[in-house]
Amino acid sequence: MRMLHTADLHLGRQFHGMSLEDDHAAILDQILQAIDKYRPDVFIIAGDIFDRASPPATAVRQFNAFLGRVARETETAVVMIAGNHDSGDRIGAMSVLTDVRRALIRGPLLADETPLILHDAAGPVAISALPFGYEFAARDCFGDETIAMPEHVIRAQVTAARRHLPEGARWVVVAHAFVEGGSSSEGERPLARVGGIETVRHDMFDGAHYVALGHLHLPHSVGMPHIRYAGAPLAFGFDEAGSVKSMSLVDLDEQGRVAITALPFAPTRGVRILRGKFADLLHGEPSIDFIKAVLTDDVPLIDPMKRLRELYPNACQLTYTRDERALDIMSEIKVQATLQDPSKVIREFLMQVRSEDPVDAELALIGSALSDLRSVEAKA
Repeated sequence: MRMLHTADLHLGRQFHGMSLEDDHAAILDQILQAIDKYRPDVFIIAGDIFDRASPPATAVRQFNAFLGRVARETETAVVMIAGNHDSGDRIGAMSVLTDVRRALIRGPLLADETPLILHDAAGPVAISALPFGYEFAARDCFGDETIAMPEHVIRAQVTAARRHLPEGARWVVVAHAFVEGGSSSEGERPLARVGGIETVRHDMFDGAHYVALGHLHLPHSVGMPHIRYAGAPLAFGFDEAGSVKSMSLVDLDEQGRVAITALPFAPTRGVRILRGKFADLLHGEPSIDFIKAVLTDDVPLIDPMKRLRELYPNACQLTYTRDERALDIMSEIKVQATLQDPSKVIREFLMQVRSEDPVDAELALIGSALSDLRSVEAKA
């Protein structure tokens, strides 16, 4: 059995206010090309099809056209679920007129998790599609008031799915969750309420031969090689600059063993961070990539972004090295501040920001300010 696993399309999303519609169109074309070339038995989208519950009409039309081409131009089955960014009802509505022999589209939670059954020469493969759902919805769906965190939701879904597995079938689970040990990025929205435990243990999926995950945006396996995030096809933040995005081509043999091949995407516009003197960046190669410029100049410049955009029209963020260093040092100082002499902490901060020690007059000023603070604390 051959599967093509993707996730986290986030159709309708913008990158720092810039439309990604054309970028997504190129990605959807590449998925269609992969389906045509590799002929998978099933195409999987593990949630977050859209970027928000009420996506723009252009994103809906874009996805409907894509899904229509998969249905018309290929014989590949489709399995997809709602993620935490999606409206479960919107995704579920897509299942009304689908051919249930070659499609399983799951939006809202259901207490009766019936799989899609496909067959190859070795027998049946059962694919259980477990859409994302919050705890309050799961308590109502499964009639269980003890459901209090994402792991409890997954446990209830997996239990409901196991009841419908054919004897001897190989089992594939599609889910949208933060599995313990996964690598996150800044583009993901938390799955748990404030103060809740977000992660799910990988042993929740015991018995599955492949687990097709969505939610985390970097492609990687977690816990076990067969428990895998396909990752998002596009980078949605500069923390993902330089990462290679891919879809997972998964071959499931007759023993339930999997061989996974990463098929890289070729985005129309990459995401890059450029560091250096402003004058040097202005002599770089023109590029339509999304650019974050980190200037190493000692003094602030007047409207540098305007000139950078003449060369890099999609430059959308600019900082200075000293500012980024200050943020890093401040985070370290917050941890160490209670363990060190305050005057030493201040001296270290100034050294890191300015690359030079404070002069005697500054040290005297620091000492006087700290003395005044101690006096105020003593009176409090």
